[in-house]
Amino acid sequence: MHDMIPESFDASTVAISKMAVHTAAHHSSGQVLPFRESLLAMLGISFVTMLVALDQTVVGTALPTIVAELKGFELYAWVATSYLLTSVITVPIFGRLGDYYGRKPFVIASIVVFTGASVLCGVADNMLFLVLARGLQGIGGGMLVGTAFACIPDLFPDSVVRLRWQVLMSSAFGIANAVGPSLGGFLTQYYGWRSVFYVNLPVGMLSLFFVWRFLPHLRHVEHEGKMRLDWPGAALIAVALGSLQLFVELLPKHGLTFGACALLVLSVASAYALWQWEKRCPTAILPVDMFRNRSLAALFTLAVLGGFTMFSLLFYAPLLFQGGFGMSPKEAGVVITPLVVFITIGSIANGRVVSRVRNPNLMLYVGFALLALACVGVVIATRSMPHWLLMSFMVVGGLGLGFVMPNLTIFAQQTAGREHLGIATALLQSLRMIGGMIGTALTGTLVSHMYASGVRSALENERASQWFGDLSDPQILINHEAQASLLGELAQAGHNGAMLLETARETLVAAIHFGLAMAAVIAVVSVWQSRRVPPIKLQRKLEPVIHAD
Repeated sequence: MHDMIPESFDASTVAISKMAVHTAAHHSSGQVLPFRESLLAMLGISFVTMLVALDQTVVGTALPTIVAELKGFELYAWVATSYLLTSVITVPIFGRLGDYYGRKPFVIASIVVFTGASVLCGVADNMLFLVLARGLQGIGGGMLVGTAFACIPDLFPDSVVRLRWQVLMSSAFGIANAVGPSLGGFLTQYYGWRSVFYVNLPVGMLSLFFVWRFLPHLRHVEHEGKMRLDWPGAALIAVALGSLQLFVELLPKHGLTFGACALLVLSVASAYALWQWEKRCPTAILPVDMFRNRSLAALFTLAVLGGFTMFSLLFYAPLLFQGGFGMSPKEAGVVITPLVVFITIGSIANGRVVSRVRNPNLMLYVGFALLALACVGVVIATRSMPHWLLMSFMVVGGLGLGFVMPNLTIFAQQTAGREHLGIATALLQSLRMIGGMIGTALTGTLVSHMYASGVRSALENERASQWFGDLSDPQILINHEAQASLLGELAQAGHNGAMLLETARETLVAAIHFGLAMAAVIAVVSVWQSRRVPPIKLQRKLEPVIHAD
């Protein structure tokens, strides 16, 4: 672990670190903890991050079992939607509050809320209760994302040092994402679906101990005693992001219905009202001057575009491999794993490289180019393609994301300055999630409509339109029991069921290829958009504006 201390930790920095420990009670400025205290504080933040990342991957595996027991299929999607909805809304709100009051109280609160909500999820006896508990979990998750990521620049004002330490958080994310699906399946099979939520308890208690004991409470002197909550701004953020989330949930399933259009109009109107209000509000929760900053505006745009491509690839590559290429869940998991693992490896490599190149912006070009290459690779993938080649596309995509995501965060923190550090970090995470929402909604709409159209045409040619309801959901191509039942029905009616299933499979492959081609185009646009980011210089000095309790 000692090799994680970069060269910039010279004798003077170590002296400052030692002095900061002894003078924390006197609110020393530019505080940097010694190695041991920094490691323990970062372990606390990493455990918290792992808590949320693990929950998101583990629960998905258990959902079919949960629905089968609680019998509320109409609320199936809301188990995920309620979590996303509340987390997207709370990220920017608590990001701003952390700038004013310091982040430690909110990180502690997020652990308590998230872990408590996990227990409520575990004791749920009906789907509505589970959906409400997941919404409460989302509030905890949003508080965490809005504050935990911004704790790192508080601990490491030197951005070069920060890049090295940020690897711990990237590793926590990578480990949670890699083991999550398998752990979810194992727990559900051997200990029941409720254990999927109870597993958050030990991780939550561990993270609470480290954060409470070792994370310092840092806040800004200049805001002390002046903060008044911008409730109208918070409400407008909630309406704008909430209606956008609901819109993108409805779009793939029902298309442009009146209700979906009304939600989109409400989201745009609320966003416009938010912009107008925040320009006049003296204590704005969303400082609009950040969007006038050319560098920040470009980075925010890249966060949306990067989220679009990343989530499209993460959501639809597994469906392609299982539903389109007929892989088992285990085989598809093996092929997808390099994508997650190499995000972490890419982040580690990026931390070593970006501080040594003359133009750090170059890493954005390389990262988005690799991401575009990975999407193109999946677009040209066929069922006969060897698994090692498919895995190499995943490696390339993982490296690309590992080069892009840490740098977007570091560059935004560097550009925003200490006053807006928390809200800039939170906005970057929110915009990436919004980009992911838009990407999965548009890609999902394209895939759903292209697949349904192809299946309908094939069934009409066979005069078997009455089975459209069974074949219209691509999940039939993954569920072997449902397939066997459908094949039996088709055979009794004198139809070639195997041929119809194969046609459906080919249609799904073509639809996902088209959707991911769109994601590849967005990645190419991101390479071009990266030129709008002014040259970033990574500072290797401390910023003496931190107030410590």
